[in-house]
Amino acid sequence: MKTIELNSKLLMRGLLLVLLFLCLNLAFSLLHPQETKSALSSASATLSNSRLSYRAGVADTFPAGRTTIDIDTSANADNNTNHLFVGDAVCFSDVGENGCKNSLTYAVRTVFPITDTDTFVMSSALAGALANTDLAMATASGTMTVAFGIGSTIPVNGDIKITIPAVNSDTQTNDGLPDTNSSLATNGFDLNGMTATEVSVSGGTGCTWTATETLTAGTSSTDHTIVATTTTACTTGTITATIGGTAHYLVNPAPITSGHAQGTADYYAIGIATRDAADITIESANVKVAPIEAVFVSATVEEILTFTIAGVGTGYTACGTNATTDVTTYAYSVPFGTISSSNTFYDAEQTLTVSTNATSGYKVYVKEDDELGKDGADSPNIPDTLCNTGTCTHTSAQEWTAVNINGFGYSLQDISSTNAKFEWDDSVPTTGFSAKHFPNDTESPTQYTATDAEVMSDSSPVSASSAYVCYRLDVSGTQQAGLYYNTVKYIATATF
Repeated sequence: MKTIELNSKLLMRGLLLVLLFLCLNLAFSLLHPQETKSALSSASATLSNSRLSYRAGVADTFPAGRTTIDIDTSANADNNTNHLFVGDAVCFSDVGENGCKNSLTYAVRTVFPITDTDTFVMSSALAGALANTDLAMATASGTMTVAFGIGSTIPVNGDIKITIPAVNSDTQTNDGLPDTNSSLATNGFDLNGMTATEVSVSGGTGCTWTATETLTAGTSSTDHTIVATTTTACTTGTITATIGGTAHYLVNPAPITSGHAQGTADYYAIGIATRDAADITIESANVKVAPIEAVFVSATVEEILTFTIAGVGTGYTACGTNATTDVTTYAYSVPFGTISSSNTFYDAEQTLTVSTNATSGYKVYVKEDDELGKDGADSPNIPDTLCNTGTCTHTSAQEWTAVNINGFGYSLQDISSTNAKFEWDDSVPTTGFSAKHFPNDTESPTQYTATDAEVMSDSSPVSASSAYVCYRLDVSGTQQAGLYYNTVKYIATATF
């Protein structure tokens, strides 16, 4: 009986001790609450330029004046020219990265084909010599935008802190040249001499951000940090920080030197935290950015020049109402056929059409091998027209409306452009037929020169620029019978 009573007392004492412990623990928790951290919502970091920087070794010693550079093919961030593009600005530096040699950058003119991936050519020559230990670098830089939503109030004089990785085996974390290291954990961004005025913070309900943030460049053992303070409490909302301004942009890292595969991003964690006035973290998040090699898209557009001559049927009117076509022409011939009436105009037409992508446009020239000669001989012939006044030539157009003025000549009319060198209504009266004769390639001295023989031209690229060429023939009653012919040649050239 005594044993049972003793056990009951012991059990009661144990329960009292447990209850006392719980009460003391609750009291301690109320007096000393534990710090809790929550994650920021919708946190992100975005690079305006996601391209990795380029950093290669120089393969040999190169003297001043050289434009072709060979690079090392091993043990560097970049070991080929795959990620060096035409137009990139290349800076050469020594291994200590003491700025660009000769304070110059050089524009890449050409990256040679895949068969030679360790060579590139610059548009200007080296101003000074290079050593085989020097570096060839092309910077990819831009802004970083960090955005996040807060769930807990940032109190008065609290702040946000953004941490950006810096290379931790290099003292040159703020020199504007791209950094590299053997691993992602030890590589990072270069701050590029950025000042606090080139960081802007905005957003959040109730926030009043100080005009100038605190910007601290990383060292060989620390990362870059940006701290922005609010002088009033931030209760809710989204906060945005933009890092980089018009004078200095964040320089993206070059690829890591071990384990990087071109076309696979290198990932870097950006730290974000909100803190109270005592720098105690309230909320935090780590977000990642993923710089990667850019894709160089290229296409060679073929130089294009097309020129066509097309026939025109009978009954068409071009080069004036008194020049209705009497014969059907073809791309390869103007068959006036049998001339049954003298002192009568016979009219024919062809269409000339040009297309070209030449930067400086095109010109079309024309010439005849001789006058229309009987059986192709020089004489007898149907002469080239001299027009009404007897003064038109292969360079000067005049009115040709008098049927008693015999000969062979031509005029022009624009169809889809204003490329014809002269037109049928350039002379007075404008209802007539302003004509020239073709330059004769056999006259001595020759009438044919490129400038004098132009029939169409434009100083810019054109698409289907077209004009009519209107042939006119008129023979006298005493013209010897027989077949008369010559060859008219059109020459189209373009200036690319």
